[in-house]
Amino acid sequence: MTYARLTDFTAEQQQLARMAKALAHPARVAIIQLLASKTTCISGDIAAELPLSRTTVSQHLQELKALDLIRGEIDGLTVCYCLNTPLWQQVQQQFAGFFAQATTPASCSPADACNC
Repeated sequence: MTYARLTDFTAEQQQLARMAKALAHPARVAIIQLLASKTTCISGDIAAELPLSRTTVSQHLQELKALDLIRGEIDGLTVCYCLNTPLWQQVQQQFAGFFAQATTPASCSPADACNC
């Protein structure tokens, strides 16, 4: 099987895929929802509110931070995390456009050869 090079896809397609991959784990979805419900959150507090170890939460936070979906500020011995709201707004627009395009009625009719 041949794999396409990433350069064969638009920057928007690549970013959309990265964001979808980041959201593909329920722990990361839960972390994002938790951060969205608060103005800021300390990593220890996140682990206390999820059924995961601190180490596991830390790994998921690092994945989200690597994509700049969240930001972390060191405050003494703790890290205070928050959502990167401008990026989330951009991602929301990209997903909205993607789903709008994907849900546009197909142009084929029942008489066409495809059985869609």
